[in-house]
Amino acid sequence: MPGTGHEPALPAGGPPAIAAPRTPRRLAALAQALDTVIPTTAPTGETTTPTPLMGLSTGIRALDDVLGGLQPGRFYLVAAAPGAGSSLIATAAARTSALDQHQPVLYAASGLTRADIAARIVAAHLPVDYRRLRAGRLTPTEQDDTAALHHHLAQAPLYIDDGTDLTTDAIAESVPDLPGLALVVVDRLQTTEDPRLPLSGPAQITDAAQALVHLARTHELPVLAAVDTDDPQVIAALSLDITVTLTRDADQIHATVTERDLGPQATLTLHADLAHARITDPYASPVTLTSTPQTPPTTPPQGPAPTPQTPLQAPTSPSPAPMATQPAPTARTAAPRRPSPRRTTTPPPPEGGYANRDYSYFTGMITRAVDEALHDHDGDLTAATEALVKKAVPNAMALFEATRVGGNYEHTVYPETLEFLRKKTKDGADEIWEGRHNWTNTHLTEELKNGTHPPITVNALDTNASFLSAFKTHLPIGALIHDPHGGFDPKRSGIYRLPTRPTWHHPDLPDPIGNRREDGPVLLDDATIRLLIRCARLGLCAAPHITECWTSGASEGLLEKFRRVLTEARTSAIETDDMVTVEYIKAMYSKFTSTIGESSVNRDIRRPDWMHIIRSQAFANLWYKSHRAHSNGLTVVRVRGTDELHVAGDWRTVFTEGRLTTQMKQKDQYPLPRKSAR
Repeated sequence: MPGTGHEPALPAGGPPAIAAPRTPRRLAALAQALDTVIPTTAPTGETTTPTPLMGLSTGIRALDDVLGGLQPGRFYLVAAAPGAGSSLIATAAARTSALDQHQPVLYAASGLTRADIAARIVAAHLPVDYRRLRAGRLTPTEQDDTAALHHHLAQAPLYIDDGTDLTTDAIAESVPDLPGLALVVVDRLQTTEDPRLPLSGPAQITDAAQALVHLARTHELPVLAAVDTDDPQVIAALSLDITVTLTRDADQIHATVTERDLGPQATLTLHADLAHARITDPYASPVTLTSTPQTPPTTPPQGPAPTPQTPLQAPTSPSPAPMATQPAPTARTAAPRRPSPRRTTTPPPPEGGYANRDYSYFTGMITRAVDEALHDHDGDLTAATEALVKKAVPNAMALFEATRVGGNYEHTVYPETLEFLRKKTKDGADEIWEGRHNWTNTHLTEELKNGTHPPITVNALDTNASFLSAFKTHLPIGALIHDPHGGFDPKRSGIYRLPTRPTWHHPDLPDPIGNRREDGPVLLDDATIRLLIRCARLGLCAAPHITECWTSGASEGLLEKFRRVLTEARTSAIETDDMVTVEYIKAMYSKFTSTIGESSVNRDIRRPDWMHIIRSQAFANLWYKSHRAHSNGLTVVRVRGTDELHVAGDWRTVFTEGRLTTQMKQKDQYPLPRKSAR
């Protein structure tokens, strides 16, 4: 103690450290908390008028009424399976805040491009047909309207980050750079992991959701994110305060708003206006507040909504009113832009049909087009067929789009065309190899010529509807992404570079990649690569060495319903000997294949990668048939194009004879060696 001569000893390390001043916790009085929940009132005589306490609008009044708008400091997750509308909710919120309320918005686009976002905003805001907008086929009036809208849109404080390295840290770093930022939109969190998208994969989206919750609270901002699943287990694992779960039934969107601790709070039905890439309020708003826990609909009735073309029309044609002779619209068949009436009875199960599915609506589109052509040409079969063939491209596209409504994936219509997919001249070709067959068994023909092999009888077989069968193939869903390291992922599809042409030494089977002979690297599409991998597994060649690739996530089902509808209609036409319909369907699938690349005839889609893959799949299917024939003891003599297979032996023990897509028919029979003419 001081003055006693007994001073306390100092610690060996010197004087004690001075404790840092404690930062007081941020405490809020109940009165402050009440201000965020209970609207203030102002006296107006004998009554009081509530002052609306509303966050930013989502652009959908029914949803705003349930949520109270998008409130600062809160994180909103919109969960829906692909194609059910979560991304359109995100776009609506961003569009409404930036364009209508002039509030700065940060739009973090993961897996989407700024062109995708811009197209959806223009289509929804004007509105204008989304598909024609992306295809560059707007009418003169629509072009004038979009030109007039351009200046207004350009002034909107909407900032898009579509970088491939988009992370929640990058989003958080951008927030201080945007003074007055009012809303953050994240479109979208992807459940399927993609190494090129940081906001993808179960673990990554869980971390991302928690980071976005923190971002909302620390910056006092509303944050809205879309996730591409409605799986209850995935959503529950995220453990978020507010979730809006969407399920889709034709042109109706059923939304369930859930709070983590209280369960479902409300269910409402919205309208899917897919023609304009937006979700709108229902015509009669059936909002139901939930007083007891309910299970939101997780399995909506199957069956897509058709597009406005009824019967088949060019996409630029306006939607006609249903004729008295046509079936009345139902929840399964209502055209977009019309509210679907609620079902009062359960529809009967489908009877028969392809794979026991009811495709009668879609096949009816084909039947009505044929009937109209026959009527317009007074029953002249030739004239009606010629007229239908001329309409095959727009009608095929209309049918394809109708079959895609309600699909699991939203494919990219106009991705950037890579240089090697561009034609070098107007009538030239791009750089992709296809496995085009023009093969003859030269080993056999030499033996026949030399007399060392006895004469044979050759059966020239024809594959039915080869391009139609080739629609069942792995197609890339989105734009192709470059991977300089190459390799093959069966869940992806696209274009692959090999350092040299694969070698083939099997004398009794055609080369899987055709007869083309060039030195140096080759670019092969997905169908050819999968065929080479199959040949390697059969021990016929070495596995392809892929040094570089351009791919996207793939689906074998993008054209599957389209294929099934055309197959069912073709089968029915063959059974009734309706050759007009058979020729019309042939024109639809063949012209669809040939015009989805670079063609001025079809501006609704630009996917040269799809064109190559479908054509190569047709070549691959013919190779599989030749291998099947060889494996079953037949002698393969000749293989041509996509449908011509010449064999010696009893081919009917290997293939079924007929005109269906799974069958083969004999076109000719001839002897080898051919007898010399005297």
